[in-house]
Amino acid sequence: MNGKSNEKPCPDCDVDLGRRKFILGVGATAAATAAAGVMGWQPPGLAEPIAKGTKVGLAETNVKRLFETLTAEQKSRIVLPYNDPRLTQANANWLVIKDTTIDQVFNADQQRLIHEIVRGVTSEDGYERFVRQMQDDGGGLGKFSCALFGDPSTGKSAWLLTGRHLTLRAEGNALPDAVFGGPVIYGHGAAGNQKANLFYYQTQVANEVFQALDGAQREKALLPTAPAESSIQIKKSGFAGIRAGELSRDQKGLVEKVMHQLLAPYREADVKEAMASLDANGGLDQVHLSFYRNEDLGSDREWDIWRLEGPTLVWHFRGAPHVHTWVNFRTKPAAA
Repeated sequence: MNGKSNEKPCPDCDVDLGRRKFILGVGATAAATAAAGVMGWQPPGLAEPIAKGTKVGLAETNVKRLFETLTAEQKSRIVLPYNDPRLTQANANWLVIKDTTIDQVFNADQQRLIHEIVRGVTSEDGYERFVRQMQDDGGGLGKFSCALFGDPSTGKSAWLLTGRHLTLRAEGNALPDAVFGGPVIYGHGAAGNQKANLFYYQTQVANEVFQALDGAQREKALLPTAPAESSIQIKKSGFAGIRAGELSRDQKGLVEKVMHQLLAPYREADVKEAMASLDANGGLDQVHLSFYRNEDLGSDREWDIWRLEGPTLVWHFRGAPHVHTWVNFRTKPAAA
């Protein structure tokens, strides 16, 4: 991130990467308005980002293509067994394989394939946001890390990209109960101004719901202190906040808008799987929405930390001091 920041320190993304790990047993409408400067933006690097409008193949197909290009030395560095526990880890700032960044391991052609994989698991708008985020927060895709788990030509396999404020996956249903292939993370360290954050539009649409609530509903939805951002285990009951099923038709329409905006950065197949999971488990009526008083930037009552939680998902958006979003979305509810 360039320039001087006025933000408070962020211990959740500046700690030693080896000590803060979140491990999950895996068994988780296009965005309305693009942030200023996102569309068409391209950072420098060995491999240019995918141009807007370019068609790319299925992400999992490109994972297989990437695997086929690897030398023995590269495989020894970035290919892991399918049962390696790192497959189900997530963190706000981590390299899946320490001291192994993309610009250290892959040539320009391989980096192009990695860009195609990232584009393959995202929407066009989402891809451009994530490319911009990687440049702002980490120095570009080359400073992130990726790993391949298993062998895509012979059995189960998965691909994982990690770095500061981003975890993305491509897995082709090798992990059948997990939308997105497992827990994912996105964020952006906009310098001292949350409204410059690439994902601020999500806070705006979530707060549209809060503004539409009456007094009693607000009392139920607004809580004093948020849980830890990494607390995204799927649970059976005990959800905080107000249940969408208690809201009026118009209010529920705003919650539906929030869900569509949250899913908008990801590829259509994953969005469909996520919505099918919701529909099969009570729909949005069973999703709770909660807002938190703590870390209200500017004391403007535009709540910067909020959370959606239901039988198959936790979507925790922490917008202060900058955005960290932790997502766990499953196709089946918790067993207990």
